[in-house]
Amino acid sequence: MFTPSQEDVRRFFCAVYSKQQLGQPLDALETLAGQWIAEHPEYHTDFAHVDQALTKMYEVVNGKTNPFLHLSMHLSISEQCSIDQPRGVRHAIELLSAKLNSLHDAHHETMECLGTMIWESQRSGRALDGNAYIEAIQRRATRD
Repeated sequence: MFTPSQEDVRRFFCAVYSKQQLGQPLDALETLAGQWIAEHPEYHTDFAHVDQALTKMYEVVNGKTNPFLHLSMHLSISEQCSIDQPRGVRHAIELLSAKLNSLHDAHHETMECLGTMIWESQRSGRALDGNAYIEAIQRRATRD
C-alpha cells in the first residue's frame, strides 16, 4: 500500500497544477486530480507555489479548508466509486449525485460522511465501518 507523506501529497497536487498550466501531458491519476483542481479555482494560488505549500499550516478557520486534504478526499471518493469499495458506495454516491444534480456537491456531502467514519474509527479504536459510511451517504440521498 502506498502511504504518501504530507509533503508527497502537496508536491503531487502542485506538480499537476503546474503541468496543467504548461499544457504538459498527465497520467491517469494526474488527469483525475487535474479535474478536481479545475473544480476548485479558490485553491489555485495554493498549488502555484510549491515552496509555500510545503511549509504552510492550513487551519480550519472561518470555513476555510486545507486544499490538499480536500482534493485528496475527492480522489479517495473517486477511487472508492471506481472499484465500488466499500461495496455499495458507488450506488449511494450516484443517488446523492442525482438528488443534488451535481457529482461535485455529492462528493462534498460524502466527505462529511467519510470524515465522520474516520473520526469514529480513531475515537473507538475499531476498524473503519464501511456499512455505516454507506448508510450515512444514503441518508443524505433520501432526506428532504
